[in-house]
Amino acid sequence: MNFRPISISLSPNTEKDDVSLAFKLLFQPWRWKKNDKQNRTAEEEFKKYLGVKHLIFFNSGRSALMGILNSLGLVKEGEVLLQAFTCNAAVNPILWSGLKPVYTDCSEKTFNIDIEDLKKKITPKSRAVIVQHTFGLPAEMDEILEICRQHNLILIEDCAHSLGAEYKGKLAGTFGKAAFFSFSRDKIISSVYGGLAATDDDELAERLREYRDKIGYPSYFWIKQQLLHPVLMNWLILPTYKILGKYLLVLFQWLRILSKAVHWREKRGWRPGYFPKKMPEALSVLVLKQFEKLGRLNKHRKEIAEFYRQELKNTSFILPPETEQVYLRFAVRHPKAHEIIKSAWRRNILIGDWYTTAIAPHDTKLDKMRYANGSCPTAEKLARETLNLPTHINISRRQAEKIIDFLKPWK
Repeated sequence: MNFRPISISLSPNTEKDDVSLAFKLLFQPWRWKKNDKQNRTAEEEFKKYLGVKHLIFFNSGRSALMGILNSLGLVKEGEVLLQAFTCNAAVNPILWSGLKPVYTDCSEKTFNIDIEDLKKKITPKSRAVIVQHTFGLPAEMDEILEICRQHNLILIEDCAHSLGAEYKGKLAGTFGKAAFFSFSRDKIISSVYGGLAATDDDELAERLREYRDKIGYPSYFWIKQQLLHPVLMNWLILPTYKILGKYLLVLFQWLRILSKAVHWREKRGWRPGYFPKKMPEALSVLVLKQFEKLGRLNKHRKEIAEFYRQELKNTSFILPPETEQVYLRFAVRHPKAHEIIKSAWRRNILIGDWYTTAIAPHDTKLDKMRYANGSCPTAEKLARETLNLPTHINISRRQAEKIIDFLKPWK
C-alpha cells in the first residue's frame, strides 16, 4: 500500500539534493545566519535573471512587502488597494505597517484583480496598488499601469506565485515601482521561508537596505525549524502520511519542532516575532539550489498543466485561460469544488487548498483583516468553486493520470 499522498503542498518542490543539502546545513550552524558573500551571490543571480537594478532578500515575502511599504514613507492609514481571493500574508504587512487595506474584486476568468472594480475603489486616500499574479497568471499590466499613472498610485507587484511568468515578453516583477517574491514551502521555488524585494528605484533601494539592516536575523531556533522541514517531511512524514505522517506533522508543529506556514497570530492580524527579518544564509543556500532548477521546474509545471487541460476539455470543469503563465497550480472551477476536495483528501489526494475563503486560510478572522463579507462577491464565489491541481516537480504523469481518474465522476 502506498502511504505517501499525492500532495499539492507539504514541501512539494524538494528533490533528493535539496533534502540532502538541508540535512548537511543542520550540522553547520556557523553557516545559518550571517554570510554577506552568500547573500550577495544570491542577490546577483536573481538580479541578473530579473533584469532589475536592486534586489534585497528577506526571510519571507511578508517581510519583503513590509520593507517596501515602510520604505515608501506612506502616510498612516493611507489606503493600499489589493484584490480579495488572496492570503492573509498579503494583507497583514499592510496592517502591520499602519496602513489600510482596501479590497477590490477579482476577475471570474483570470482570478486576478478586476480592473473596473479597481477604478471604483480608488479614493483621495489611495496611495498604492498591490497587483497579485494569481497562480502564476500575469495580471493585465498595461491597463493597471495606466490607472496608476492617472491617479498617481504606486504600483507594487505581488509575485509570490509567479517567478518566471511573463506578460507580453516581460517578466512579472519588472513593471511597478517595486515587487516582492516568496520562496515559502509551496511556491515556484522554495527555501521553506524566504523572499525578496525588487526595484529599479535607487532611493527606494537605499531605504530598503537601511530597513533590512535594522531588523536583524531570525533566531537560530527558527532557522533550525526551517532546515528540519524538508528533512522530516521527505524522510518521515510523507512516506507514512496515510497512517502516521499526518499525525506526526501536527505533533511536530505542536512541539515547535517544525513551524507552520501561517502562524495562528497572523489569522488574527497580529505579527509573529519572526517577521520582518533578514534572509539567513542557510535559506539563501537552499534557494540558490532551487533557483538553478527554475527552468526545469517551470517547464514541468507547464507540461503537467497541458495534460490536465487536454483531459478536462469539454467537461463540467471551467479551465484557466490559455495564455502564457507558469502554473504554480492548475486552478479549475466546479460548482461542487469543496465536495471534490474533501473526497480527494479521503483518498490521500491532497488537492485544492487555495483559496477556500476570500482571504485564506479558511480560519482567518475576516474582520481583523478589515474585510466585509459581500464586498467582493466574485472573489467569494470563486472561493466556493475553485480547486487546484498540483503541477510541481514531484507530480509525475502517472500521478496526474490518477488525479484525472479520480475527477471522472464530476466530469
